Amino acid sequence: MRWFQLGVIILFAAMTIIFAAQNFQMVTVSFLRISAQMPLALLVVIIYLLGAVTGGSLLALLRRAVEGSKQRALVGS
Repeated sequence: MRWFQLGVIILFAAMTIIFAAQNFQMVTVSFLRISAQMPLALLVVIIYLLGAVTGGSLLALLRRAVEGSKQRALVGS
């Protein structure tokens, strides 16, 4: 199962890199009245990394919560 997960991650990362390499036109990004122009490829990479960080953090938080609830259930019994 780990090899399958690793394969999916590598495939998705490769697709993201190919997409970023093919899209170098400049785009304007606005957030809370702040605007910036950057290549679309850079924006894709930034969003990909932010997604990886937040997704990994969420999984770690959920794992800790599940492990903590299991330990409390064992102590309580």
